[in-house]
Amino acid sequence: MPVSHRAPSELLNSRRSPLLVFAGQSNRRLAQSICDHLGVPLGRSKTEKFTNDNLIVHYEESLREGDVFIVQTFSTPVSDAIMELMLMIDAAKSASAGRVTAVIPYYSYARSDKKDSPRISIAGRLVADLLQEAGADRILTMTLHAPQVHGFFKVPVDHLSADLVLSQHFKSCVPDAHNGVVLAPDAGSIKRASQIARRLDSGLAMIDKERISDTEVRPRALIGDVDGKTVFIVDDEISTAGSLVETVNIARSMGAKDVYVAVTHGVYTGPAIQRIAGLDVTQVASTNTVHVSQDKQEAAGGKLAVLDVAPLFADAITNIHTGASVSTLFT
Repeated sequence: MPVSHRAPSELLNSRRSPLLVFAGQSNRRLAQSICDHLGVPLGRSKTEKFTNDNLIVHYEESLREGDVFIVQTFSTPVSDAIMELMLMIDAAKSASAGRVTAVIPYYSYARSDKKDSPRISIAGRLVADLLQEAGADRILTMTLHAPQVHGFFKVPVDHLSADLVLSQHFKSCVPDAHNGVVLAPDAGSIKRASQIARRLDSGLAMIDKERISDTEVRPRALIGDVDGKTVFIVDDEISTAGSLVETVNIARSMGAKDVYVAVTHGVYTGPAIQRIAGLDVTQVASTNTVHVSQDKQEAAGGKLAVLDVAPLFADAITNIHTGASVSTLFT
């Protein structure tokens, strides 16, 4: 039997599955940016819709034994995005992919994490079940609205955080950010706000509020001191911006000097853009987990900023592919 003279690392690389990255239609710009940082081409695939509204997905290159990553964010139209991702996962498994990772920058159904009224579905768990049934071997996502959604999956989940990106953005906007105050818009955001406050070495405050419905909240009190301070509001997402308006108004009424807002997911639905345009804030920033169109940026009067998380996703994909630790990206 011939003896190989190659180094162990060369032998390992020769056996490693090729890294293949594909994208659905929801956020191809982010997928392309991830590939640019990885130094690999975005995989060739095609999605079409028949006249009866059915989708068909077709890969235009071999996936055999590949380590496949499919980037698809759950943004409007959400149902189409989820269905397309499931079809892409199923097609990849049928094409003999070695492993399939669903990269979901924004998992919108994480908001449906519990049965808080009679006769409803816990949709966050249902979507998790569907993705696993389609054949997903692991999940890569960012800033789940409810961290417990992680437990809905029986496959490995890598849950990225945008906290470092948000805190670095605040520092770039305000050189003396350590003299400011990070404001959590509700009790559910206090842990994230506390982590960013530690990174900024700044103060911390919180608004106590009561949620009346999905689109209406009732603020009750501000816990902490924001008088004369630059305030940094942090949250996981902005949808209609109703909660944001209430938070900013309270901060202003309590003497806040300047107000900056940064969230992971800028969904901006319904009246959100109009509300932000008329809001007394210096800037509202979100990451590019959800694509923010140029039209929205212009309609918001130049107040919107978009932060790039493609390098973080690229590093996570590299570590998953090579078997390195993903948690080291946050230490």
